[in-house]
This record gives sequence, C-alpha cells and structure tokens, in this order.
Amino acid sequence: MANAGATNGAPAEANAAADNGARSMANATTSGAVANGDGNGVPVSRSGRDHVVIFPFMAKGHMLPLLHFATALSARHGGLRVTLVTTPGNVAFARSRLPASVSLVALPFPSLPPLPAGVESTDALPSQSLHLAFLRATALLRAPFADFLASLPSPALALVSDFFLGFTRRVAADAGVRRIVFNGMSCFASAICKALAASPPASFEPGAQFHVPVMPDHVVVRAEEVPDGVTKRADPDNPFTRFFVHEIGDSDVRSWGVLVNSFAALDEDYVPGLESFYEPGSRAWLVGPLFLAAGDMSSEGEKEQDPEGCLSWLDERAAQPGSVVYISFGTQAHVADAQLDELVHGLAQSGRPFLWAVRSDTWSPPAGVGPNGRIVRGWVPQRSVLAHKAVGGFVSHCGWNSVMESLAAGKPLLAWPMIAEQHLNARHVANILGVGVRVAVRPGTDVVGRADVEEKVRELMDAGSKAARSMRERAAWAQQAAESAVSRGGTSAMALQNLVEELQRTYGDVVGKGADGIQKIKESELSLSSLDQDVRPASAKGLLI
Repeated sequence: MANAGATNGAPAEANAAADNGARSMANATTSGAVANGDGNGVPVSRSGRDHVVIFPFMAKGHMLPLLHFATALSARHGGLRVTLVTTPGNVAFARSRLPASVSLVALPFPSLPPLPAGVESTDALPSQSLHLAFLRATALLRAPFADFLASLPSPALALVSDFFLGFTRRVAADAGVRRIVFNGMSCFASAICKALAASPPASFEPGAQFHVPVMPDHVVVRAEEVPDGVTKRADPDNPFTRFFVHEIGDSDVRSWGVLVNSFAALDEDYVPGLESFYEPGSRAWLVGPLFLAAGDMSSEGEKEQDPEGCLSWLDERAAQPGSVVYISFGTQAHVADAQLDELVHGLAQSGRPFLWAVRSDTWSPPAGVGPNGRIVRGWVPQRSVLAHKAVGGFVSHCGWNSVMESLAAGKPLLAWPMIAEQHLNARHVANILGVGVRVAVRPGTDVVGRADVEEKVRELMDAGSKAARSMRERAAWAQQAAESAVSRGGTSAMALQNLVEELQRTYGDVVGKGADGIQKIKESELSLSSLDQDVRPASAKGLLI
C-alpha cells in the first residue's frame, strides 16, 4: 500500500502456469440484460463508452462491497451496462446478490499447487498459510482478463478492480480504459498505512506512539495498531513484500482514482492525505455505505438467507429493545479455543442475552454456559441482525464492512480487532468517532480474560451509563449521516454521479478507429498514452468532495 517500485514480469511459477492454458478464457457465464432505467439524468457519453467492468478480489469481504457498487451503479445509472468479472466458484454467491441488469463473466480460476483444486475464495482456504499461494494464483488471471477486455465490441468506460489484482491496471491501460482501484479500507486507515509505509517512524516497538504525516494533528497511532503489511514492508525477504513489489508494484497509486466504501461525515478529513499518495489529479470517491446505496435489492436478498433462524430468535426478544449483544469476528481471523472459552464465560457473566456467530470447527461451548445465548455456525444475515431492534451492541473484529454496517444500523461497537487494519479501525471507531469502546488487552497476554469481557460488555450494553448514552448518541448520528449520504443530493450519491460524469468527460469525442481497432480520442483532450500516465484536466481538482 506504499509507493512500491514497479516491476515488469511475474514469478516463474506464474509464467509457467500461464503457458499451460491460463490464456484461454472459459466460456463466459453471462446473465442479465441492460436495465432500461431512466439513468437519473446521466447521459451515455458522446465517446460511446457506456460499459463499466468490475473485478473484485475473491474474498467475501472484498466482493460484497463491489457487488453492492455494481447494484447501485446499475440502478442509478440505467444508461450504463455493468459487468462483474469473477471465477466459476464465486458465480453463485455473486449472482444471488446482483440484479438481473448486472451481467456476470466467469474466468477460469488458475491451477497453482499447493492450492487445493476448487478453492476460489479466501474463506475456503483450509489454512491461512495458503493465502500467499492464493494471491499468486489470482495474478495468473491477467491473460484471460486481457482476452476478455479485448473481446469487448468497444472499450469500456472504466474498470473498477481490487487493490490485490494489481495486473488489471496495466491490462486496462493497454485497452485504453481508466482503472479505479478499490481496497475495502476507509480513507482514515488507508492514509495512515500509506504514510507510515512511505515514511516509517524510527521504531515500531510496542507502546510507541506517534503522529502520522499527512493526518490531522489529533490523530495519534500506537505502534501495535499498525498492520504487519506496513511494519514488514521494508523486509525484502518477506514473501508478502516480494508479492506486493512484483505483482502489485505501483498499480494502486497510478490508478485514475480510488473508490472508497465510506462517506464524507466519517472520512472527509482524511481525503487530502489519501489523495496525496496518488498521481496529480487522482481522487478518492466516497460513495458509501455501498450496501445502502444498493437499496432494497441487497437487503431483500440477505433476508432470504437466514438458515440459522437468527431473525426469528431476535423477534422473540423484541419486547426488550436493545437487550441483545451480537458477536462476530468475520470470516478471516482465527480465534483460539482458549479465547472462545473466556469469551463465552464473560458473556454469560454479563447477564446479557447474546447472538454469536462462531467460525471455529474445533470449539464447543462448555455445558450449561450462557443459557440466554444463541451460538450459530452458519451464515448470518448480519445487516438485518444489526438493524433488529432487539440488538443493542456489536462485539466486532472491526473489519471495515462490519463497522459500516453497525454504524448504518445505529449500533455502538465493542471493538476487538484481530488482523490487518482492524486496529486502526478500532481507533477510528472508539477514539475519534466515539461510537464504541475498545476491548482491554492486558500486557503480556494474548487472551482477554472473562472478567475483562464481562466488564466491556456491560460498558457497551448498559444504556443507563453516561458513556453508553454518549456512544448511542454518536451511533444515532452516524446512522442519520449514512442514510443522508446515499439519499438524493447526499454526498455519496453525488460522488457516484460525479464519478460517472467525470469519466465520460475525460474521454472526449470519438473521431474514429485506428488500424488497431481501438477508438481514438481527440488529441487536444486526451491521448491513449495519457491513460497510462493518468493525466487529467486540471479542472478535475475542482470536484473534490
């Protein structure tokens, strides 16, 4: 996420696998037709470009926001065609969360031992030790994706693709298409990570505190809150560092813009800092919360998927609004059985009814613990759970998707970060926004004891205390701000409209096709070579949100 040096060429195993057939694109799985909506006042570009291609990374937390983005784009800009690119193993998940107006294309997922056959999403990895192999496998999608873009009858208006799919920037540039990058993080966390990677402090020793360059003066970060990907960035022997250098390089910061699943009321103070790491004229487009922008389509689809009966269980407790605490640590983080033991005891001792989504296959709760609780192991319709009036607080790992869902539901959080930028999100939530409290981790131990769990759950859920009232007031403010952002004329709704209009303007007028079949643009406005240089008119800066 820093300004890493660019590189040409892929690892040897990537080239070998590509030569073994990765270039041949599978028969595209395509469904849905272009919506005939009113377009909400956004005309099709005079350049003839009316197609947006979206390519998420194959991890649920990365896919969902871009599925919502595809839905919102199709619904609010009916003059655009929207296509989402994924792999066969992810088609069912994507199709069930997309309207028919969004088309799907499936590229064959590359084979790369030791990655097991059929594993096409990070949540299906049998071990996190295979995460790097998974990343390397996704890099092999470069050739079939290039074939797909080349097969389009005319160049797309834009490619929106995940940060981890760094190869897509070069492929898009070769096709004469703008690339917008998405990394799933807030402006707050993204700017901090980029700043500390570019200008690291003298030490990342635990306990050290420092102000972050490009951030407002009130932002102070502890060393232990900085993701490993930043603190180890300077280590050339780290395999993840090598992957970032060789496969992602500077593809992030050379993108035309960055899509952010957030909204101005939460994140606008950190936009200038984030944009400072991109090339001149590049902008951060705050268009979230994307699941709210997607509207009823996404929420109705989720309500139909409640195999554990969570909502009916909550309905039985609706007579006591705000009484239930909901717990989930997402799909990626591993929580030790010893910690799960302490957590369930602490929940029971708090006396609060709880609904807990447990991902462990090895842990079982002690007999007789938590008679007022419900433990589920399957899919949980989290947004609907958080919106339920029986739920009063959320014990969360502070993945950004979960933070956004909790705030949009007006529910405060007990921040229990695990990995990646989650510790920064916890600081944002508790120390800056004031919509939560942080779990107490005692020095010298990796396990939060049951007494500390009980104390923090009570602090979160005791609506009568001054601290809890303040959290609830701030959460109610965040909920109102989120809803306002995606409503007509709201900051996120306008950002989405401005994004489409700005893209259409930058291509200018079509003056015909060259011998290579690529549409040419008036040289006075933009040349194809400038797509690779990411040059935009100076007036683009006037559209900052």
